[in-house]
Amino acid sequence: MTPGSDRSDGIGQTLEANVEALARRRADDERRQGVQARVADVITTFTGSMTFVYLHLVLYGAWILINTGLVPVLPRFDPTFVVLAMAASVEAIFLSTFVLITQNRMAAEAERRAELDLHISLLTEHELTKLATLIGAIADKVGVDQEAVAGFGQIKTDVAPEAVLDVIEERSAQP
Repeated sequence: MTPGSDRSDGIGQTLEANVEALARRRADDERRQGVQARVADVITTFTGSMTFVYLHLVLYGAWILINTGLVPVLPRFDPTFVVLAMAASVEAIFLSTFVLITQNRMAAEAERRAELDLHISLLTEHELTKLATLIGAIADKVGVDQEAVAGFGQIKTDVAPEAVLDVIEERSAQP
């Protein structure tokens, strides 16, 4: 394939390179995760599966059947279900902790992605402003009236992100 050409599936080389770079980054991030984070992810993934649900249906179902006396060949070992309630409570404590660990990590990743998106958007806005300025200069050179194009003067001005945030916060505070 020649440089600058598109693949037959419609993905350009630049987009393909970006996808590959992001995939490598994700793989590197996963490799750098500590053992604790990987264990929490594995547990959270398993507990969020139907296998986990089926396992609990069988386990708790058998526990209930045995301790209600519906399986006469097996002795009742927890007739008041106190042990079952305690085991379920302890399990819930640990599972919720693992879920929170995973959610915290995912929130941190989402925040990093949002920050990257913001930086790319700001860079794109800056580059487009420069292009608009260049197009304006070309229009002047060839005698095109830029004022005839509504809003063209505004796109030649860099946007200050802080000012935009100030306006958003100001409007959010208004009832």
